[in-house]
Amino acid sequence: MAQPLITTEQLAAILGDPNLRLYDCTTYNEPVPPGSDVPYRAVPGDKTFAAGHIPGADFLDLQGEFSDTSAQQFFMMPGVAQLEVAFGRHGLDATKTIVLYSIGTIMWSTRFWWMLRSLGVDARVLDGGFDKWKGEGRPVETGAPKGYPATTFRAAPRAGFFVDKTFVKARIGDPSTVTVNALGPQFHRGLEPSRYGRPGRVPGSVNVSAATLTNPDKTLTTLADAEAKFAAAGVTRDKNVILYCGGGISATIDLLMLAQLGYDKLTLYDASMGEWARDPALPIETDEAENPAFQRT
Repeated sequence: MAQPLITTEQLAAILGDPNLRLYDCTTYNEPVPPGSDVPYRAVPGDKTFAAGHIPGADFLDLQGEFSDTSAQQFFMMPGVAQLEVAFGRHGLDATKTIVLYSIGTIMWSTRFWWMLRSLGVDARVLDGGFDKWKGEGRPVETGAPKGYPATTFRAAPRAGFFVDKTFVKARIGDPSTVTVNALGPQFHRGLEPSRYGRPGRVPGSVNVSAATLTNPDKTLTTLADAEAKFAAAGVTRDKNVILYCGGGISATIDLLMLAQLGYDKLTLYDASMGEWARDPALPIETDEAENPAFQRT
């Protein structure tokens, strides 16, 4: 696997390279009224892109161009043909040096990194994203994206990168599999209401919150620290590892860290709790001792 991270210093050194393809991947999950059928509104970050971006960058709209918009959940992985057209439209192909970044959190760029990796294309994620770049006083450009010349994007799909609820349910209790929830511990334990539906977790899953893998400056934690956190949760290299979160986004932070650590049996439950928590036919688990509303059905 190619090195999945690039530092702000490394990016600055190649900013004028004609082979560089640089993309702002930011989306914002905005609140919705109580009782809404959706957990949030997915709003593309085109306005913040126009207000300031790394010079030469293009903008990728995850929900609008790179997701299955017919799906009930946001951000679902679409078909290969749709992605080949969309990535090609933005001048991206495997011959380019692809760098992804986002604002506020690295998870939007790690989601694109995982998607591209599933299509056989290696990309790099800017550690610290636009926040670190701007905070260091590096050059910033304003205005709409100018884009790159269109290209022909040919995917070489790799199997097993995305799985569904049937796959996840079938592996509950399987000793060869560990299922990891990347949401915060209060949501994992079912101690707070969830915007996704029923509180709780996939039964038997462990918790390595994506938030614990990032630093205050938006960079990722050290590999040693990440290794310790995964080991403490029982995530080992001999296991098949299923990652999930709320919508298949923050879990890609965990996936990037695990990939760097050499784990190679990794997959993402794409619909995550956005589907699981709303389906009464699927079992759910909370911490019984601390929550009278404990249920395991």
